Formats: sequence, C-alpha cells, structure tokens
Amino acid sequence: MLPVVTPQQMNAIDAAAPQSLETLIERAGWAVAAMARSMLGGTYGKRVWLLCGPGNNGADGRAAASVMTRWGVRCRVIPVGADAMAPVPADRTPEPDLVIDAAFGTGLSRPFDPPPLPNVEVLAVDIPSGVDGMTGELIGSPLRATRTITFGAYKPGLLFGSGADLSGQVTVATLGLDCSDVSTHLLQPDDLERWPQRPTGAHKWNAAVRVVGGAAGMSGATALVCSGAFAAGASYLDVLGEGAALPVEAVQSARRVSWGHDVVDLAERFGAVVIGPGMDRQGDDSLGLRAALTVDRPLVLDGGALSQLDPIQSAIAGRSRPTVLTPHDGEFERLMGGRPGTDRIQAAREGAARFDCVFLLKGPTTVVANPSGAVRLVDAGDQRLATAGSGDVLSGVIAAGLAQGLDPMDAASLGSLLHGQAGSLGRRTLTASDLPGLIGEVLDSIDGSYR
Repeated sequence: MLPVVTPQQMNAIDAAAPQSLETLIERAGWAVAAMARSMLGGTYGKRVWLLCGPGNNGADGRAAASVMTRWGVRCRVIPVGADAMAPVPADRTPEPDLVIDAAFGTGLSRPFDPPPLPNVEVLAVDIPSGVDGMTGELIGSPLRATRTITFGAYKPGLLFGSGADLSGQVTVATLGLDCSDVSTHLLQPDDLERWPQRPTGAHKWNAAVRVVGGAAGMSGATALVCSGAFAAGASYLDVLGEGAALPVEAVQSARRVSWGHDVVDLAERFGAVVIGPGMDRQGDDSLGLRAALTVDRPLVLDGGALSQLDPIQSAIAGRSRPTVLTPHDGEFERLMGGRPGTDRIQAAREGAARFDCVFLLKGPTTVVANPSGAVRLVDAGDQRLATAGSGDVLSGVIAAGLAQGLDPMDAASLGSLLHGQAGSLGRRTLTASDLPGLIGEVLDSIDGSYR
C-alpha cells in the first residue's frame, strides 16, 4: 500500500522534515530531470519548455532546468505569474520535445488556463496545474500530462475526478520525506498476495457463504454473487431466494416471509452472509432484515438491502460482528440523504461512522473506510466494470474473503482490488459473467501455484 496525503497534510510533512527547503527543492529538481530524461530517451539535442510558477512548484521546475542544462538539454523557462503567463516563444522558435508543467501545485486556488502549446508530451510536477489536489476537480483548463511525478506521497486529486484522467502515469518520488503516519492508502497489485489460500486440510464448511436475495426478474444477481464467491475461494454456497442459472454446486431454497430467521438458522456453518443482490428495492423487507442482522456472522449488505436500512440503522451500528456496506452513488444518496459530493474520501468516512461498519463507496476509484477513519483506495479496473451485475460479483468476492478469515477492511479492499484487476484482463467489452473466470486468472498469477 502507498500513502495518500491531502495537500494540507503534505504541507505539514514538508514543514516537519529535517531537510531544509533548499535540499527538498534540489532533490525534486533531480527527480523531475531524471523523469524528463527518461521520457526524452536521452539528452543530446533535446529541447524542453518549462512552465514555472512563483511558488515551490516553480522552484522545482527551475531546479530541474538547471540539472538538465548541465546534461546538455536546451531548456526554456516560461514564467507563470499569479495572473498571467509570459508569452510563449514565437513560431520561429524550434518546438520542444517535452513540456514540463511546474506552474502550480496542489495549493492552487484560482483558475489556471495556459495558452496553446505545441502538441508534445507533458510531464506534470506534483499534479497537473489547474487540478484540485484534494478532489481532482478542474480549476481552469489544465494540460493533459503523459506522466506526473508527485512528491512524498499520492494526493487525492491524482485519483479522483478529472485529475485521475489528466495525470497520466503517476510516479512517487519520496524525497526522503516521512509519510508513514497517515490513515489513507492506495492499494497496489502486490497487496493481493495477502488474499488467503485454502489450508491443506480444508473441507467445504471452512469457507461457506449464505446468500439472500433474488426477486422476480432479477434472479441472475444471486447467480453472479455465487460465481464471484466460488472464484474467490468460497467452498459452499447456500441461496435463499430466486436464482436463475445458479452454479450447479450451489444449494438453493425459497425465501420465505420469515427469511430473517432462516438466515440465523444454522448460521454457525457459514463464514459470511450476503444480503440484498436482486432483492426488490421497492418492497418491504425491513422485518426480515432486522431479524437477519442478529446473525452472529459477518454480513455484506448490497443491492436491495441498502434501500431498507434507514429505519433499522441502529440495528446495524449495534452489531457485534462485522458489517460491510457496498453502495454506489445512488445507493449512497438513499442511505445518507445526499450524493457523495466531490470529497469521496470524507463521504465514505461519514458512512462508516454513521453505520459503524466498513463502508465501500464504489466508483472509478473505490473508497473503503472503517469507523476509525482508516481509508483504502482502489484504482484497479476501468470503465469496463461499469456493467450490469459487476457489483453482485464483487459482493460474492468480499463474502468469500470474510468466510476465509479476512477482517472486513481487508476483505472489502482486497476484494475490490481483485475484482478490479480481473476487469482489466477482459476484452474491450465485458459482462459480469466474464469476471469469475478472470478472478481465477488473477489469483493463479499471484504466485503461479494452484489455489
């Protein structure tokens, strides 16, 4: 996992650093210069334009220009003031091979609108100028970076909103700064090595999952939950509700009016329970759900269950066993009374605090928060996962992690990472039913062993 810090936290880390500001700027300049050299494929005869603002971001750019000039790169520094930019060189000036955006960093508070520049690659310093460092929203018309080199740690603006799209490939240069004492982290592919493997002496009840859901017209949801759970290591699936084309290994029974008590019955055999996929959002299952919340097992609540939580919020907060909620933005609005807003990290934290649970807010960058305020971010996968049933597969994966003994924060965040990486293996178009097979491929690729 990599630390993620807000602009305000980064300012405090800079201020507390044992290194002088001059030393940090010198290190940043060398890091930018090295990245530029890599992008240029060398230095001899190369030309670089640098947009340099009046603050530390501009100082980093000027330090990089000094280093590259010693390497033989022809550098042109274009000063950027608080209100205006120096004229871009006239047409007769040879075009650059690279533009370095060191105009403004994460503390920008006014719009940045650069003039037209040659159509060459752009290296952004810390964050593309004109991107809000906290939310990723636009403040002006930022340049689209091919790569971004950020200092100390990731900033939220590189992962959310337009910032995620405009930043290109992001590299962190730590500069020797200590960013370890933070509560927000970005998961990396190698974190999946912590996904559990079945023990040698395993039997089918070691990782059993019970699924409650399925209504007329939406019975495929439970099938997708089962397929996702099996792919991620669940060993037994018991379904209460409708389920079309369930995996042949799943056991199914009808969901009765007293289904909440059925969930509790024989609960000791199950490692986790999923409630809600395919459940009628307009129906009234609050009595069944209230009874089910007494089950002495970890719960994953998704889909229709999320629309039933308002009158029984206190019952969730009072549970003695872990609960994971997995809303998308529309479900978040029904749960919290409003859309998540631009600060999605804070939105997830508020959800986790209100329901005293692990709260997974779905999105291009998924946010997983727990009641203590710890947050994990997952930016794996892409727009191909925005397809019907994808979230049902994710619920099954998370439940499989819980059933295999992961704590709820690990099950939700690593499950989201596994789900996202599987989506990135797919074809140009992807359906939810493709994901279970791809999940198996991801797990098999971790260490090449049979899982």
